[in-house]
Amino acid sequence: MTAADQRPQAAEPMLVLDEVNTFYGQIHALQGVNLTVAEGEIVTLIGANGAGKTTTLKTISGLLHPRRGTVRFEGADVSKTAAHTLVRRGIGHAPEGRRIFGRMSVLENLMMGAFTRDQPTIPPDLDRVMTLFPRLRERTHQLGGTLSGGEQQMLAIARALMSHPRLLLLDEPSLGLSPILVQQIFSIVREINEQGTTILLVEQNALQALSIAHRAYVLQTGRVVLTGPAREVMSDESVRKAYLGED
Repeated sequence: MTAADQRPQAAEPMLVLDEVNTFYGQIHALQGVNLTVAEGEIVTLIGANGAGKTTTLKTISGLLHPRRGTVRFEGADVSKTAAHTLVRRGIGHAPEGRRIFGRMSVLENLMMGAFTRDQPTIPPDLDRVMTLFPRLRERTHQLGGTLSGGEQQMLAIARALMSHPRLLLLDEPSLGLSPILVQQIFSIVREINEQGTTILLVEQNALQALSIAHRAYVLQTGRVVLTGPAREVMSDESVRKAYLGED
């Protein structure tokens, strides 16, 4: 055995998509997507409407299953694993459109996020999300449907965090929010990452997403057309023209 053979092998990234092909009926939504997310990263996925960003997150979280290719999480093939099982395994998902329970209180929504967990383990995470989102602490008993758009987005992220995920999938967290709230949400996303949660972020606001991400992927009609460190992707001329509003 050579010295090279004795070197420790690099650990596999937390999340690996290998030639993933996902369909809606006969519609070929993801066409051979390759993507990795290492532990501790913020990785952002940008692209136009219909590019396949939300489909990618749904394929990772088990709401959809790839027809071909594999999804691996922490070294295990989870391509056909049910969504509720993936929550238990450590994947949290805050979906596009928030999808909170409007007739439940803020606290009830948060407890729904912790439905896979043992009751004694929940209080520290409840305190964590209330600290991250003080507005939710003020509205603990208010019905989710009566919250403002920004507060509902906070609740959607907090609910996902209540499952204590190691990987958090965020789908369009700034959608429909005022510029001030957008800044606040992205600041919190960065803080969540700094607290130890790995994040895969889908976001229309490419400038904000690239400004906090470590790496980025650009999707176009179901294919990855560009990837690299976020700063390099931000400086790419085609990205600047297509997503950053530059001529």
